[in-house]
Amino acid sequence: MKIANHTVVEIHYTLKDADGTVIDSSANGEPLKYLQGVGNIIPGLEREMLEKAPGDKFTAVIAPEDGYGQQNPELIQTMPRSAFGGVEDLEVGMAFRAESTDGHPIEVEIIDIDGDEVTINGNHPLAGVELHFDIEVVSVREASAEEIDHGHVH
Repeated sequence: MKIANHTVVEIHYTLKDADGTVIDSSANGEPLKYLQGVGNIIPGLEREMLEKAPGDKFTAVIAPEDGYGQQNPELIQTMPRSAFGGVEDLEVGMAFRAESTDGHPIEVEIIDIDGDEVTINGNHPLAGVELHFDIEVVSVREASAEEIDHGHVH
């Protein structure tokens, strides 16, 4: 069976950046299982998966626009230390949940601390990164009506 919308797909993958640095991999674990065609994975990879079949191995290069988007400078902000509600030991690299301007929860990371000013970045860590995937399709099956209705694999 080939991958089409509303199929359940299992893949092994290795994700690298343009320099070849491994970002993530399922190689030493369980394959990733997802429902094709409902946005469970990034759009560029979902398009590349169509028509593949179990046993297929391929490489896909996904531009930032089809992955996690470009860096949005509006998501980098400097705020007073007091905005962190009494957290005493702030450090670069710490992550917090915040609310975006449209009211959705986002994760922000502290990228700089200068005295009482703290700079945060709300962009996804892979925003602006060209993604290089090595993929092996493990299995493909029809999704159940319940999986399609719920939008994810059971």
